[in-house]
Amino acid sequence: MDHRQTITSLTGIPAYNPPMDSLDQEALALARFFRQHPRIVALTGAGISAASGIPTYRDNHGRWLHSEPIKHQEFVTEPARRKRYWARSMRGWPRVRDALPNRAHRALARLENAGHIGTVITQNVDRLHQRAGSRNVIDLHGRLDRVQCLDCGEFQCRNQLQEELTASNPAGIRNVATPARPDGDADLTDTMIENVKVPECPECGGVLMPDVVFFGGTVPRQRVDTCMAAVEEADALLVIGSSLQVFSGFRFCRRAAQADKTIAIINPGMTRADDLATMKWQNDCGALLSRVSQQLSPSSAPDNPS
Repeated sequence: MDHRQTITSLTGIPAYNPPMDSLDQEALALARFFRQHPRIVALTGAGISAASGIPTYRDNHGRWLHSEPIKHQEFVTEPARRKRYWARSMRGWPRVRDALPNRAHRALARLENAGHIGTVITQNVDRLHQRAGSRNVIDLHGRLDRVQCLDCGEFQCRNQLQEELTASNPAGIRNVATPARPDGDADLTDTMIENVKVPECPECGGVLMPDVVFFGGTVPRQRVDTCMAAVEEADALLVIGSSLQVFSGFRFCRRAAQADKTIAIINPGMTRADDLATMKWQNDCGALLSRVSQQLSPSSAPDNPS
């Protein structure tokens, strides 16, 4: 059904209004959702960063697109797996480091600035929300741009570690052509990996680990509590670009449902919370959020469609 009123021309003949496409319809519904819920928490996943060149882990049916990523226990207890991780990260990190926020990130920042979004809880570790201008962001799974020593707890900039990895390892690994993988991963042969030298903590010589929650790891309790408090104070939860297959993000949908809060989803495929959602839109999140942010923040300059 076309909800727009017919515009009458000066001659008295009704002007032609082309039928709305699915993006028009979803944008109207999403804008209405924002107007009806003044305090919204956004929960974002890998799908929001796909347009920035960072691949997603799963397809539209929630199935792995690649081999499963390294698990927390493997990294901590198996030196060979740890070496494999850092070798692949040495090749893949620059893609994440150089990625730029896309129009979905920028639209959320505009919506926050206009008062429509209170908090962004992101399952991503790429920091693109912050680079787009969002201020109240909770990095649920940590941040890939720094590393931490598992022994002394000291932090180090990931770029600094990249310089050390580059200086102590063959140039062939850095320059080999590999397809992009999620979260700074890359495919390398076992032969390339076997001679890789992994830097130690400059303070104590301990084991360095990215400041992220690997699969099978535990999100710090205080961080979870902060997210839960944001959900409980909100009027609604908006999920963007996540299948919610991982419980660490899905739990916030479950809490919102228990509190009888509206849950809306923007995702092209199935999600674990589909049965909990009041509404769902399947258009590209960048196109949809950009259009809605322009409607709700008309003073904003038109966004670049990328």
